[in-house]
Amino acid sequence: MKIIITGASSGIGESMAEIFRNQGHQVIAVGRDKNRLDKLKDRIQCETIQLDISTLENCQELFAQVPDADVLVNNAGFGYIGDFEECPLSKELDMIDINIKAMHILTKLYLPGMEQRKKGYILNVASIAGFLPGPEMATYYATKSYVVRFTQGLAEEMRQRKTGVYIGALCPGPVATRFNETAGCDFKARSMSSSRVAELAIQKMWKKKEIIVVGISAKVVRLGAKICSDRLMGRMVSKMQFKKKNKKH
Repeated sequence: MKIIITGASSGIGESMAEIFRNQGHQVIAVGRDKNRLDKLKDRIQCETIQLDISTLENCQELFAQVPDADVLVNNAGFGYIGDFEECPLSKELDMIDINIKAMHILTKLYLPGMEQRKKGYILNVASIAGFLPGPEMATYYATKSYVVRFTQGLAEEMRQRKTGVYIGALCPGPVATRFNETAGCDFKARSMSSSRVAELAIQKMWKKKEIIVVGISAKVVRLGAKICSDRLMGRMVSKMQFKKKNKKH
């Protein structure tokens, strides 16, 4: 299979690229960091495309270069911790462009071809944050909520039309990646390795599980979100965020 992974230069995306290659698939790793992409290419013998997918034009460019993917993993994304007023607007808009718009556009571009072929996989990387209110990370949590609900809506459309196309969302808890550094936070909870998250995600994707929650802490949080009020969950998240802010705050 031909597999495109965005945000593949580090973290979960990089681990997925390695696992898919070990399974014998053709992998196209997409990312901004040329040096890291080059190292990945040398290590696992995959194809790479250096591209900033935060714009419509670059998403269209990616589709023009690789129009016939069998699997699309929308993994690119980042977060930021801090009061809403102190987060630069430019950073929030960039977050929305990467976490939401790029995922939305690429799905829009690749889905019709998969439907025509009556097969294909689209895995959108969300977060357990997608089920929660997110004080101190309001924009990030909101973007991941969009990913979850967007995925669920499309998955139902695919079932009703019997297209044969899978669409799912990966919702991990804390993962040991460069996310913390980018977001400016330090998770106090035990983090899963990106390789373990990627391994479980791929296993469940092949089994066509729609919402993939990995990690005990993530499963506990999702259960709490189902039985507790949004206001209570918001207060609990606020306390968590305070503990994981780093020294710059």
